[in-house]
Amino acid sequence: MIKAGRDLAAVVAAYRQNVAADAEKRRRFIQEQVAAAGSNGVVVGISGGIDSAVTAALCGQALGSDRVLGVWIGAQSAAVHLQDSRELAAKIGFKLVEINLDQVTGMLLVAIRSGLVAAGLPAAPFSQKMAGNTKARERMAVLYALGNELGYLVAGTSNYTEIYLGYETKGGDQVCDFNPIYSLVKAQVQVLATYLGVPEAILTKAPSADLWEGQTDEGEMGFTYAAADTFILTGQGDPAVVAAVTRLHRASAHKRRLAQGI
Repeated sequence: MIKAGRDLAAVVAAYRQNVAADAEKRRRFIQEQVAAAGSNGVVVGISGGIDSAVTAALCGQALGSDRVLGVWIGAQSAAVHLQDSRELAAKIGFKLVEINLDQVTGMLLVAIRSGLVAAGLPAAPFSQKMAGNTKARERMAVLYALGNELGYLVAGTSNYTEIYLGYETKGGDQVCDFNPIYSLVKAQVQVLATYLGVPEAILTKAPSADLWEGQTDEGEMGFTYAAADTFILTGQGDPAVVAAVTRLHRASAHKRRLAQGI
């Protein structure tokens, strides 16, 4: 993926010139995946963010809106993300199912704590990260439940920058049957989103996995997507960012390979 000597602006400009052809390539890919599986359609977890918006738009154009089910899964979530998801469904044109897991999330965490206490193990307050990742895994369980019931495949929504960094939950948003945006860094996803007509509110808001109140991707990572994209595409960047991105990439290698066995 790294292309030494090219800067981020040049890569984005080149992609912008080729975005129509690239969108068509990804639509064909979706059609091929669904046909090969004999699937009835596709289910997409809609977060109110740009990656799931692009995935849903591509799937709708590839298969027709009647074969795409968007699913908003609230789990102690910010209201703005639901509002943006509704706007996306209305503009792009797909059915949106809204499922609220507020009570389920709380009950699951209580059950986990109770099990620890019963076993005589430490049951200190759970970390924000643990609780957030649990929500991500709950959401994926819902998507696969719907996929099983309807005969739909689950479309992935992680971009290449997130995958490279390991910025996805193992067993959560990392899981999918196919991923139409796998090879696109965040900056390219933004170009494709504009081309596909994603609502402005989604294009401009800070990326967030909605794992806890006020959480943003860049705030949690400690650097911007643009800085990460620059290193991934060119091998260059601020030394502190290069060190951080390299460390995250190495530490998350287990997320990008099948479980090892013997």
